[in-house]
Amino acid sequence: MTQQTQELLRRFPVRKSRVQKAQFRQWLLEVLGEAGYAVSVEESGSLIRSANVVVGEAAGARVLFTAHYDTPARLPWPNLICPHNLLITLLLQLPLVAVMLAAVFAVEVGVIALTDSSLAGILAGYLLLVGVVWLMLAGPANPSNVNDNTSGVITLVETALSLPPEHRAGVAFVFFDNEEKGLVGSAAFKKRHMGELADTLVVNFDCVSDGDHLRLFPGKGAKRREDLLAALERCYRPEGDKEVEVARGWGMYPSDQLHFPLGVGAAAFRRSKLAGYWLGRIHTPRDTVLQEENIALLRRGSLALAAEMSRGEACSPAERA
Repeated sequence: MTQQTQELLRRFPVRKSRVQKAQFRQWLLEVLGEAGYAVSVEESGSLIRSANVVVGEAAGARVLFTAHYDTPARLPWPNLICPHNLLITLLLQLPLVAVMLAAVFAVEVGVIALTDSSLAGILAGYLLLVGVVWLMLAGPANPSNVNDNTSGVITLVETALSLPPEHRAGVAFVFFDNEEKGLVGSAAFKKRHMGELADTLVVNFDCVSDGDHLRLFPGKGAKRREDLLAALERCYRPEGDKEVEVARGWGMYPSDQLHFPLGVGAAAFRRSKLAGYWLGRIHTPRDTVLQEENIALLRRGSLALAAEMSRGEACSPAERA
């Protein structure tokens, strides 16, 4: 674990409030600026203000490595994701939906009984539903966010600090804000740089430290580019007990890469016979697992991909050492 990773985990475990985010961004600007990068903050939005940190030159970059740095609200249940099994994902959400609907119905019935007004009951149920959604997005901060998404931030920082100057041409890093509020920061970045991203590979790291099965999910545009798929498979390779696979078939991971024509999402999963690949514990205080081997594997793969994309050459075993 690098000194920067230790400092990040110690000083900035929660990045949810305006002050917490600003303090983290200042640290990030100092660490990567001292490493020789041009670092800037792009602010956007009115109702929801976002501040994306851009490291290097996004314009003309052949590959962007990205991750969101904001952290979520604390929930009493984990956000469960099964990227290859939509039915299981929906079934896992049914208990939550059932509880929410039952609570709304109970409030409506209770208010109608007390006021003899259907309108008052419907309004009370609606306000309760709005309140629950608000808690999910803007409620009390989750105290532990190691996987979601400190792991992605660490991957970007360690890759950037390890990337030699001769391989930095055509490579940039972007730390997105407000992913937890609906991919807001990445949407603003795409809008600002829309004309520059049509042929840019975007590799987004989100929840990469809890699980032995690392998978990369290319979107529709990336799946049509055999050269990019082959490059990902050459550079991100299994190591030891860690499985790595580019998901060429059906599979969808809900994160910031979805905005980009050549977006690829990277995440780590556990595996079971029933659900297949699955991710849990995030958005709860149990999000405490940091598998450093995952970070090291993704860092080496990203360094190899950066070398290949910046020079137009295939990555070699020596570049992965």
